[in-house]
Amino acid sequence: MSIIKRGTQVPARWRLLACGLLLMASASLPARADDGIVDVHALPQLEGAVEDNSRPDPYRVEYRMPTPESVTSPAVKKLLGAAGWVPYVRPLEEKSTTLNFKKGRQGLSVHFTQALGRPDQSVVYYSTDRIYGNVPFPDGASDIVFDGTRPYLGCIAPSALDATSDFYASQMEAIGWRKLAPETAARWTTSLDEAVPNGLRVFYEHPDSEVTGFYKQKPVMLTLTRRDDGRTNVDIRVAPFALPFDLKADSDAAGLPRPTFTKSSRGLGSASSSKREMSAAAMAELPAVQAFYHRELAARGWQEDGSAPLAPGDEVAIKISNAEETGVLRLGRKYDFTMVSLTAQVKEAALAARAKAKKEADDRFFSDAAAAAKQVIAADEARRKVQAAALSDAPLNALADSKTPVPLPENAEGVKFEGSDGSLEFSSTSSVKALTAFYRASLKPLGWNERPSVINQPNMAMLEFAKGGTSISFTVMQMGPKVRVSAEGSGLKVAAAKPAEVQAKSSEPLKPDTESQLPVPTQRSSTSLATTKLPGSETPFRRELEASIPAPLGDVLAFYRTELGKLGWQEKADGAAVSAESAQIDFTSPQGPAVLKLGRAKGETTVNLAQKNPDAATKADIMPKPGQARVMLGNIGPKEASLTINKQTIKIAAGAGGPQSPKGPMLDLAPGKYQYALRVPGRPARTETLTVAAGDAWGLMVGPTGEVLPLQMY
Repeated sequence: MSIIKRGTQVPARWRLLACGLLLMASASLPARADDGIVDVHALPQLEGAVEDNSRPDPYRVEYRMPTPESVTSPAVKKLLGAAGWVPYVRPLEEKSTTLNFKKGRQGLSVHFTQALGRPDQSVVYYSTDRIYGNVPFPDGASDIVFDGTRPYLGCIAPSALDATSDFYASQMEAIGWRKLAPETAARWTTSLDEAVPNGLRVFYEHPDSEVTGFYKQKPVMLTLTRRDDGRTNVDIRVAPFALPFDLKADSDAAGLPRPTFTKSSRGLGSASSSKREMSAAAMAELPAVQAFYHRELAARGWQEDGSAPLAPGDEVAIKISNAEETGVLRLGRKYDFTMVSLTAQVKEAALAARAKAKKEADDRFFSDAAAAAKQVIAADEARRKVQAAALSDAPLNALADSKTPVPLPENAEGVKFEGSDGSLEFSSTSSVKALTAFYRASLKPLGWNERPSVINQPNMAMLEFAKGGTSISFTVMQMGPKVRVSAEGSGLKVAAAKPAEVQAKSSEPLKPDTESQLPVPTQRSSTSLATTKLPGSETPFRRELEASIPAPLGDVLAFYRTELGKLGWQEKADGAAVSAESAQIDFTSPQGPAVLKLGRAKGETTVNLAQKNPDAATKADIMPKPGQARVMLGNIGPKEASLTINKQTIKIAAGAGGPQSPKGPMLDLAPGKYQYALRVPGRPARTETLTVAAGDAWGLMVGPTGEVLPLQMY
């Protein structure tokens, strides 16, 4: 075997060999166990436990119990107590359902959940909880409040003061604590002599120790006091002189100052709220916290206005104020925390000033918006005039060889004609005037009689024609540099244009769309969902789904009967009318009455599914009286409007039923068809028809230009 003298240069291959031998030797040594971490897999479990081994974790165990949490929790507490685990509560977590235990220098957290879908079963979780600042618990102690991170301990020892003092003198030393010497304490304080009425006080320090888990532990203060019942109060906390005394500002809470070193904090409101609150648990002595707020509030323009009445738990209560707000700062002690409560309320004068400023800002906004709208309208009007000037007023001739039931002008572009639906669309470079003259001149010789129309403007006109029980409606409207013509009616339907439609069976079963609020198949060509509800509310009065499905009506009907049945909808015995081309079924749903309507159009099945929520409608005060319909009137236009319906004339103020004035006029009507007339100053009267059924609620909203928008609300 070679011998290498000390100081001799070792070749690289020898160094590599030495490293390899060292690695082999170290690999053969067992890893030292961490005595501060409990082996949760070795802990006792309740009888009947079924452990979950799907995700192995050395620091966590999960097992299911065939009993509810209310039974499992006390049973676990009793089981672990019998094994030497002492339960305690964390400071400020008195209402937590998590159980905390300590055994020597090891900690354990236990929490519970209900088993998924099984309220009669529960799941138990054991998790390791390392204790960084261990202190001993007296045997048989009660009312234990403990935090092993600082540490903090508050409890009642069952023994007298002298016996409790002897216990801590021996047990603190056993785990490495030693009495704080004056020379060591000199960095914080000049004296350790503190008299405690009816008790005693001792200061301890603990050196850093990887073995026992202590690291940079601050000195602690043990205080023992006699109780009238012969027992002893125990309090261990970080020595006050070792806590920070010059607190800095952390981030604000609700726009109010908050010191650093807080265990918890909460803020309600913001800097713009009329009332705001901030609360915190500061890990500092009360004088340090009070000094922080004295400095920070003064820097923010607050002044102290004397003492406020003390509330339970307060040691300090100070009135504060600034130019706009008044408030109260409250400080008290709980455990080893200084509890902070800071509230601020805007003064009445400041609230009035804010409201005035907001109104002025809103007025400026609406004024600017109105001016901008006028500019846009004026610019649009000017553009329309320029575009209209480019349109031709020259007489038009009919397009030769047209296949449509009515003539087309010779310059018709983009013609779309649907004979089965009775619809026609095209555009033209001729003016509205020229196109209306063309149809009046060309349809009269064909036997069509024109009906009167109230809309006959340079940029828009409507024409109505009738012949032999059929009719056609034309809308002629300037759309930019061209005029758009759309027509519909029974006079445009061509029965021979298509053979009779045969409903072929769908190639695959209809599947429900799981993302839709109301049932609808994934195989659809179009769909829309409309809801009506109060602003800010999540519950609609009415939901309506419309869809078009490329499948036979029978298949769609079967789909809806199945899917609605799954949701608890029930068909009314006398509420079904089904034929080969249409279907209507009344339902009772968990939310309220509903109706399904099916039809046929363009080779597809059309769906209209509407559901009402009477509870939401009643809460919103739109529920019709039994056997009647309710109509709500609104006006978002700038002028008062009047509406005459059912021999009643109702004035609708500007803004009624809008965001600034939610309550507009309402009236109840018997089921039926009603003609109503709307009059707005400076605009021609409008006459429309509204059909209402028993139990319906409709809204009639007057628009800015005098039009009426009908909307079924319920």
